[in-house]
Amino acid sequence: MGQIMDEVIEDETAFVLRLYSGERKNLVPILQDVCDRLGYLPRAAMERIAEHLAINRGEVYSAATFYNQFRLSPPGRHTVKVCMGTACHIKGGQLILEAWERELDVDVGGVTRDGQFGLERVACVGCCAMAPIVVCDDVVHGRTRPTTVKGIITNLNEREHDIRGDSGQGD
Repeated sequence: MGQIMDEVIEDETAFVLRLYSGERKNLVPILQDVCDRLGYLPRAAMERIAEHLAINRGEVYSAATFYNQFRLSPPGRHTVKVCMGTACHIKGGQLILEAWERELDVDVGGVTRDGQFGLERVACVGCCAMAPIVVCDDVVHGRTRPTTVKGIITNLNEREHDIRGDSGQGD
């Protein structure tokens, strides 16, 4: 898998770099496009970006870490976003976030050891009337409670099982 992933990173980064001249002003748009295509900014991609722009790797890394829109590690297969906007915070958002951390055994911003779930804290998703909100793979779950976390995870796993057609039995 390593070689295939390296090739994907190289191909996707090269595709983006062909769209931009080697001017330093293109750094952030290039980072955005590479991150959109790969889901994160791997070290190899940042090195290629630095070469393309004729700047040192530290400048690329500094920009990538300055803006919170960029990830430096691969995202989880499922993305869980816990809203911490005012309405959600007041209605127990912090307790829900802590329940997700416990259930997944991961801190905010992290990915579970098996790579299945990434946990994020977001400012507001715009569904305040249904607070508190959790968004899983772009599906909004309103009026969530700490006790509903396990059920949401089970539903995600079952939905993936149905999509993939897994029988759950050995060959």
